[in-house]
Amino acid sequence: MFRSFFYPGECTGSFLCGAREVLPLALGAAVYGLAFGLLATQARMTELEAGLMGGFVFAGSAQIIALERLIAGAGAAVAVIAGIALNLRLLLITASLRDVFAGRPWWQVALGVHLTVDENWALILSARAKGQNAGYSYLIGAGITVLLAWCWASVAGVFFATALPEPTAIGMDFAFVAAFIAICRSLWRGKQDIAPWFVAFIVVFCSIRLVEVDPSWALILGGLSGACMAGVCNDE
Repeated sequence: MFRSFFYPGECTGSFLCGAREVLPLALGAAVYGLAFGLLATQARMTELEAGLMGGFVFAGSAQIIALERLIAGAGAAVAVIAGIALNLRLLLITASLRDVFAGRPWWQVALGVHLTVDENWALILSARAKGQNAGYSYLIGAGITVLLAWCWASVAGVFFATALPEPTAIGMDFAFVAAFIAICRSLWRGKQDIAPWFVAFIVVFCSIRLVEVDPSWALILGGLSGACMAGVCNDE
């Protein structure tokens, strides 16, 4: 069974095929999960709380930025809005997979949307470009694999941070910054991202430096502006 999972021969677009092919990307998500777990300890979250948040929210970079805003004292409402603004791209991502969800009951659509992230979205598009019959089962298999990697790493990050007497003494406080830089790099798709990213940067910079808006709201404005520009560019 395990041999057929890792060496299945020809991929058929099945659940197991999606789970197998997303493994390298899931390992990358686990690195971010470790950073999230380290950050979660600063918010006094336990291993259970970090794991549950990862499973129910499952928002990757949005979880990180929302938790960072909470630690900064921005408040729960602002943290949630900041996370939503950062993940507005998922509206476009899930919309691009509407044929995958077509004709399915609401609970399957809800599960599929919840499990759709950058990793399995990119993977299913790549599989289809190669002529593979990658559909709903493939998407779910890949999504669950990434979810498990993310949750496990989040819990491990909290455990690791609480086990160390002084995590900052060995530079672990920089893990969040490093992980977020890596997340930004992984989200970069090429020239089509220049305009949305530039608009988001300018809005955030001007909001903070010129208008003196609180950084939390500046981030939200930047995320919304970048998402709107991405929508305009896609329409064109």
